[in-house]
Amino acid sequence: MPKYDISQELAKLHFIRGAEFVRQLKWLTRLNIFKPVNGEKNIFAAEASHHDDWPSLLDAARKAVSRGNKVFILPNPKGTKTADFIFENKGVYKMYDLKTISGKASLDNRLVDSTNQTNRVLVNVCTAYNPRLMAIQIKNYFETTPSAVEVLIYKGKKTISISRRFTKNAFYLFLFRQKYMK
Repeated sequence: MPKYDISQELAKLHFIRGAEFVRQLKWLTRLNIFKPVNGEKNIFAAEASHHDDWPSLLDAARKAVSRGNKVFILPNPKGTKTADFIFENKGVYKMYDLKTISGKASLDNRLVDSTNQTNRVLVNVCTAYNPRLMAIQIKNYFETTPSAVEVLIYKGKKTISISRRFTKNAFYLFLFRQKYMK
């Protein structure tokens, strides 16, 4: 395999779109930098991805695997803003930035943090969180981040996918609460 600089390859993801973006994600997952995580099925990590967030990354990766994904935990090279994961599910590749929620009102700031990393955010809810507040904060995120595509929420065994279009529904707050509380 030819030599490559992983930080440059990850940085390319900020400038490409569509099929070229997906091809780059697929190519990245095939690099020999990803090794199986000990004792985990379908979770692979780049050697430089073992940083302070490892317990949170592994928790969310396990949840993603239980939902049918193969998970690649991305490295975090200095000087390059990167997402945390690439998920592969039945040949579909998506990249997510992880935001673990353990506080009472921390989602707003956490979503803003991911703005320059990827257009999809995975919110792993590990605490009781007001569903109305969460719905409003997600709607604000879509309104202030034109590139945002999806906010994926893991709450216990529940998976909730929120798109920009869904937040524009006149009954969004009601519908969100129904999904979140179900």
